[in-house]
Parts: sequence; C-alpha cells; structure tokens
Amino acid sequence: MTFMFTYQPSNSSRWMPLGMVITVPMVMATLPVAALEVVVRPDRASLGDTLSIEVQTTETEPPQVEVAGKIVPVFPLGNNRWRSLVPTTPLQTPGRRSLIVRSGADTRNMLVWVGNRQFSVQRIWLPPGKDSSGTDFEFDRVDEFKALVTPEKLWQGPFRRPHAGPVTTPYGVRRYYNGVFAENYFHRGIDYAGGTGSPVLAAARGRVALVGRESQGFLIHGNTVGIDHGQGVITIYLHLHNIRVQEGDMVTAGQVIGTVGNTGASTGPHLHWGLYVNGESVDPRSWLGQGWE
Repeated sequence: MTFMFTYQPSNSSRWMPLGMVITVPMVMATLPVAALEVVVRPDRASLGDTLSIEVQTTETEPPQVEVAGKIVPVFPLGNNRWRSLVPTTPLQTPGRRSLIVRSGADTRNMLVWVGNRQFSVQRIWLPPGKDSSGTDFEFDRVDEFKALVTPEKLWQGPFRRPHAGPVTTPYGVRRYYNGVFAENYFHRGIDYAGGTGSPVLAAARGRVALVGRESQGFLIHGNTVGIDHGQGVITIYLHLHNIRVQEGDMVTAGQVIGTVGNTGASTGPHLHWGLYVNGESVDPRSWLGQGWE
C-alpha cells in the first residue's frame, strides 16, 4: 500500500518545488492463521446429547480427536475441516470430559462440560408371551448393525419424524419390567403411538443395513428395520407390523419403510425409533431440529 504526502517547502528548503509529491511505501502486517482451531457444539450439552467437535487445521492429514481418553472417529467436511460426533447417554457421569486434538505438531487440550439431566421412571408389565429374554441370533444381528461406522455421509440436514403419532415414551426413561428395576437399562429411543398398519418413514437418507423379523427370532425387537446414514450414525425402527424394504436398499428421507405394529416385547401398537452414534443411543430430538453439516 502507498500513502501520498505533499511537501510544503520552508525558507531553508527552497530548492524543492512547491507541491512535490513524496511516496512512502507502507508494509501491512499479516496476521498469522491459526494452525489448529477447535469448536464444540452445543455450547451447553446435557446427558443424551450428541457432541459435534469441529476441527480446522492447516494440515492435509486428518487430526486425532481423543475424548475422555478414547480416540473417536474423524470425518472430513472439506477445506481442511474435520468433525467428530461424540455420543453421551443417561448412564454416563455428568461433568467434565477431557478433549485432546492433535494435528501435525500442534495439540489443543480442552475440557468439555456435559450437564446432568433428570429422566423419569416407568413401570412396564409384559404379558406372558411378550416377556422373552430374546435370542442370540437377534442380539448378534443388532450388535453388528450398531457397530457400523461407514465413511460416507448419506444424510442431509435435519432428520424427520418417522411417525405422525404422539410421543408416549421419551428417550432416557428408566424402567421396572414386571416389578424388577433394569439397572443398566434406559429407553433407547422415542415411542410413537399409532394404529396398526400406519406408515413408518425413514428419518433420513441412508442404506438399509438390517431387516429382522419376529419369525426369525427377533423376539424382543419384533419386526425391525435398521438404516445406516454413514459416519457412525444409524436409526432403528422396532415392533413393525410389516416391512417394505430389503437389506441393501437405498432409501430417502420420508420414504415408507414399514408400518406400525405390536411385534416383539410390546404392550400395544407403537413405533420405537432409536438413533445411535458410534454404537451409543442418543436422544433423537436434537437430530430433528439440528441439521449437522
């Protein structure tokens, strides 16, 4: 940048003509670009929320993100930006969590606060025939599905409600089953009331990665559809009456994938909808309003 000054000659400087222009080059300082920036959302998380850890780095290689001593998956957002999605659940302890982000020679050490949250208690009585302890086949298939962490992000924007009915049981409820408290259990999803045969919709774009039927041994989950949305995010739909998709199908947000039923460990027709991040059940409500990039 060049600044212009007009020199007015004094009596002792008559050798310089009036109005002569002197140019003085000025060098503008350039602020250094931060080599590693980390942003955690939401600002005030509580148990059940999904934490989004976004990293901006000058490195081309992915950063390493460690939360509470555990390395978590990192996926690209473009332009040297990366993100990790970290689940929290009602069974975890509220309070501080360590966050360490490493990129090249740079390291950021931070603390993340996750607030407490109160969850209600419910008593459920399952009639004979609905109180099965499940089958190994059922649990193996569901565990395999929950472990999926595929690299491609398939969803776009906020998730959709999978059913139009009212919520009968929210996420996180603790339960007594037939008088016995389920110590390590919490309600891993949202229950929607609905008439048998009413449509169940895919909450977001994804690939059908699980189809299980009561007749095959899904005695707790009932007729089930699981959708892989990529990058460790999956949704599951339980107790269906019938199923209208097959494993491997690509589905779009709002597509009918089945209908409400009363199969498996269910006390009446309803849809149980669960959302998992890196194998842990999180509250789906924030995903209905938050369109993670």
